[in-house]
Amino acid sequence: MKRIALLGPGTYTEESAHHFLGNKAFQYVNCKLIDDVFMSTVNGASDYSVIPIENTFDGSVRLHLDWLANEVDLPMQAEWVYPISISLHGVRPVGESLEADCRSLTKIISHGVTLTQCRQFLQRYLPHAELEQVGSNGEAARQVKELGRPDVAALAPFSAGLLYGLDTWARDMQDHHNNYTRFVLVGNEPIRLAAEPSSTKTTILVTLPEDYPGALHQMLSAFAWRRINLSKIESRPTKKKLGTYYFFIDIEASMDSVLLPAALQEIEAIGCQVRILGCYPTYTYDPLHAEV
Repeated sequence: MKRIALLGPGTYTEESAHHFLGNKAFQYVNCKLIDDVFMSTVNGASDYSVIPIENTFDGSVRLHLDWLANEVDLPMQAEWVYPISISLHGVRPVGESLEADCRSLTKIISHGVTLTQCRQFLQRYLPHAELEQVGSNGEAARQVKELGRPDVAALAPFSAGLLYGLDTWARDMQDHHNNYTRFVLVGNEPIRLAAEPSSTKTTILVTLPEDYPGALHQMLSAFAWRRINLSKIESRPTKKKLGTYYFFIDIEASMDSVLLPAALQEIEAIGCQVRILGCYPTYTYDPLHAEV
């Protein structure tokens, strides 16, 4: 049975993995920190890692992109997009109103990204509360349960409240309800899921030549004249020299096609360094279907 490392338990990463990968076909390895998730697969303690890399409203998870670029060599083998619904959990029963419940709280524990996604809720109901960031939303729920204090609550998935026996005071606390996170499965072996993929995507990492004026324009032209669609392009510092950048590029095409390899050869010819981070199937969320 293949082993999959992820942030958990009680996290959106875990929820999404169970939805797309199922609960029976794989063994899940729970980790508290994203560093541990990556290194679990690097060191052979797991076969794959599930990594959140982008959110509808927060954009890319830059720390995780930097890990993929600089720290590990783990190809992307699959991608899926999962909806994010944030709940408020505590250790005492729900009161007469959410506003009354919130007035009694002195601390909210959650992942930093989750706190950002609930900014309006926090400003309206909890401007007085201390906000404490932890490594995962599941860890936030666990700490609230362990503390057992009625004045401390967690913002976390609904499943985290169930896991730790917390009372759920409210659901859908996120500021925007069209809230989705993109996850990638990374590992050294291709994987085949039971669900039918919606498309195939290729992600590359490009470093431009320093002594080639107009290199970025020419690189983009290699895709444009072939009518290859780039769904995302984002720069990150190489951390080697000030002013030098990698470009993460998501391409809506497969390496099995004729046009994409030719485009990559063209940009390499002008001195660009190209690293293929993965050519992989993508899956979309279906609320009526979950693998088991």
